[in-house]
Amino acid sequence: MIQVAIAGLGLLLIGVPVAFALGLAGMLGVWVFGIPMNVVVTRLFTGVDSFIFLAVPFYILAAEIMSQGGITARLISIASAATSWLRGGTAFANIGSSVMFAGISGSAVADAAALGRVFIEEMPKEGYTKNYAAAVTVASSIIGPIIPPSGLAIIMAAVSGISVIDLFLAGVVPGLLLGGACAAVVAIDAIRGKLPRPRKLDLGDASVVRMLIEGLAVMTLPFVIVGGMVVGAYTATEGGGIAVAYATFLAVVVFRALDLKGLWRAFLKAARISATIYLLVAAATILSYALNLLGISSWVGEAAVLFEGQPVLFLFAIALLMLILGTFLDIGAAILIFVPILMPAVYKLGVDPLQASMVVMLTLAIGLITPPVGVVLYVVMRVGKVRMLPLLKAVMPFLIAELCAVAILCLVPEFSNWLPALLNPR
Repeated sequence: MIQVAIAGLGLLLIGVPVAFALGLAGMLGVWVFGIPMNVVVTRLFTGVDSFIFLAVPFYILAAEIMSQGGITARLISIASAATSWLRGGTAFANIGSSVMFAGISGSAVADAAALGRVFIEEMPKEGYTKNYAAAVTVASSIIGPIIPPSGLAIIMAAVSGISVIDLFLAGVVPGLLLGGACAAVVAIDAIRGKLPRPRKLDLGDASVVRMLIEGLAVMTLPFVIVGGMVVGAYTATEGGGIAVAYATFLAVVVFRALDLKGLWRAFLKAARISATIYLLVAAATILSYALNLLGISSWVGEAAVLFEGQPVLFLFAIALLMLILGTFLDIGAAILIFVPILMPAVYKLGVDPLQASMVVMLTLAIGLITPPVGVVLYVVMRVGKVRMLPLLKAVMPFLIAELCAVAILCLVPEFSNWLPALLNPR
């Protein structure tokens, strides 16, 4: 097992693409165990042979259509109007935009790229430092994979056996908790007088009013998706199809911001992203299979005995493990490999599976903004033209606040299971 882990990490460190590194490490494990290599081919296909995974391309396509259909400016207009009276209002608007954008894209990278282009350019004009503007964008972008509709929740559902709708609902409060953690840091800086007042919006301006109305129309999308699933009108996969139709209607008919060429570009980009995810899923399945053959499940089971009667301590241990893994592994790959191994211990120790799932998702998301493989950091560095060390220094208070949010989530299961119990009682 050690050889497999070293091989996988070594391949990642020398720059081999994540899916190929995981697949090759898994093949090594299968070979070490002495199983014929043709099993690998079977596992490649069975890894993606899940009805839940059919939903992934739909949500990705809906997000691409909305992103290319002028969504960003409309969401920012709502957030700016809501925070224009506050000191540091534009920083709050950045966080609010991330919360709203999360309900559309479900991606931290998409959030950082789309909002970073606007806020990292505009906030310095109001008196913010560029590094502070970039730090707010980095920290708030990880809300994207948590608030529904979330592609990460779909992957989690496929490997954990928890229903997609429960995971969607469970992600709402933790996502808002992350946003609140970021807002708390901004509020402290504002109280200390370190942040400027924003430029006032003229809410009587016809163009601003129109943008607000259009922004509210965009914000109905997550409610359409999740609401229909809650009342049982359609499944997660069918909801994805409805999301695509609704997004196309808004972008093409209502906003008139997307033509056939733009729609085709959205389809092509969604196809590439979906193919990448499916390849990652298949490769991670091979590695997970190899690790199970080599006895990692029994090792985790033995380790779980140490936490008998201490579920909170077990959750903190999971959070620490995922935080470490998130700095090296792709977030989806980490879920695909380790969640099936950890879930039996979660049930054995009596830990709420929704709470454990949210702890895993949040800590892995924080890994997106920590080096050496903090993908969001590199995206914002490129978009905002900022350097790593000053950016990390500016991000640190937000990172500490978000870790506190994870600690609260470990201590209070109601933050994860209250909304699913209320809206989707079993």
